[in-house]
Amino acid sequence: MARVKTRYTCSECGHVAGTWTGRCAGCGEWNTLEETRAPPASRSGGLRGSGGGARGAGAYSGLAGKPVPLRDVASPDVPRLQTRIGELDRVLGGGLVPGSLVLLGGSPGIGKSTLTGMALANLAASGARTLYVSGEESAAQVRLRAERLGDAALSVPALAESQLEPVVATLEVERPDVCVIDSIQTLHGAEGGAAGSVSQIREAAAALTEVAKWLDIALILVGHVTKDGNLAGPRVLEHLVDCVLRFEGERERTYRTIRASKNRFGATSEVGVFEMREGGLTEVADPSARFVEEATRAPGSVVLASMEGSRPVLVEVQALVAPTELDNPRRMANGIDRNRLSLVLAVLTRHAGIALGSADVFVNVAGGVRVDEPGADLAVALAVASAQRNQALVTPDGRPLACFGELGLTGELRLVGHADRRVAEAHKFGLRSVLGPAGGEKLAGMSTHSSIRSAIKDGLGRGRAEPAATSAEALGEAA
Repeated sequence: MARVKTRYTCSECGHVAGTWTGRCAGCGEWNTLEETRAPPASRSGGLRGSGGGARGAGAYSGLAGKPVPLRDVASPDVPRLQTRIGELDRVLGGGLVPGSLVLLGGSPGIGKSTLTGMALANLAASGARTLYVSGEESAAQVRLRAERLGDAALSVPALAESQLEPVVATLEVERPDVCVIDSIQTLHGAEGGAAGSVSQIREAAAALTEVAKWLDIALILVGHVTKDGNLAGPRVLEHLVDCVLRFEGERERTYRTIRASKNRFGATSEVGVFEMREGGLTEVADPSARFVEEATRAPGSVVLASMEGSRPVLVEVQALVAPTELDNPRRMANGIDRNRLSLVLAVLTRHAGIALGSADVFVNVAGGVRVDEPGADLAVALAVASAQRNQALVTPDGRPLACFGELGLTGELRLVGHADRRVAEAHKFGLRSVLGPAGGEKLAGMSTHSSIRSAIKDGLGRGRAEPAATSAEALGEAA
């Protein structure tokens, strides 16, 4: 009897090792290697003959296919399935494609089940065949959530099952147009490891992919995330699906954002904004209006004209500079990359003459929104300078100041894309004063600067100083 060989696979990154070690050599995580069964080795040794030598030329000539020029390949116009959730359809590229797999990841309690429930309810109301497979909740628990979403959600068929084989059989019998699997980590086969293991996730995803492509089922796989915010399971799962969506936000806040990190049928730069309410998620079609209305107009606050995909969005960036007694001052960022904040603070100290070595610096993007584009550098720099000088960044008429621009290591301001659309969005909401980098086209209502020093001088020169506490005055004198 042949000996069964085993190997050890990392549950975080999928790295395979021949022996167990406490730490994964692929990702560096501890105690993540799980024992799995190795696939049987081929008796023929791959493409080699029984004698160990390479097969002769022409051994596979009968299996060769005929390449076709791409211009001769038919391009079918596949109609998309509209979820009638505008923000979701736009991020997907126009709706769900039949036969495609969408992986939706997010933190627990962020609203993944609510979003998918709303999508299935709208699809069912439009006449599409739907199916909701829950491996985490019973059918009664799924109904309790559906009651909050309206009568249309109660007409969606649900299956409470965590075993893979019955789920695949149900898909073959029911043949829905759209199916939600909540979640992929809960499915497990009759033979194999426990649910959530690397081998089980790979097996479940492969089986669901095969049936979805065969029956043209648009499949939405809900996935868990790790403590670092990355999708749990092997990386092969993200390569296997057609679209990867990330549902982000904070449970204590009302705003949620959904963005695509991979999309074979659309752009990966689009973002959708939602607001969590008692009756479910509500689309925020014009988020700029919400964020501008909530701008504080106090020292340390500035409006950033950012780009989220093809749509300009105005968000408020806030900063707090406070004296510290610690040897290593704190640098905390919420909504922007912490390493990017450290870079901006270093440039302010070196090229703008703003001393921050004895102060804690806190930066926050209001509303729980995350901004990853480099055009946010100028907004962070102006907010920190405003907080440190205790001077508001407002125009003489009391309106907030808007800005955008990338910051270089030598203190220069660099151009970013879609300057005209950013300025137009600011003007749309009455923000007539916009600061930006020089070198691009001349836009009405936009003041351009080539260095961070001149931009800070211009921005703080428009505002008014506020009464400051003694500690804040000490910081200002140090600068």
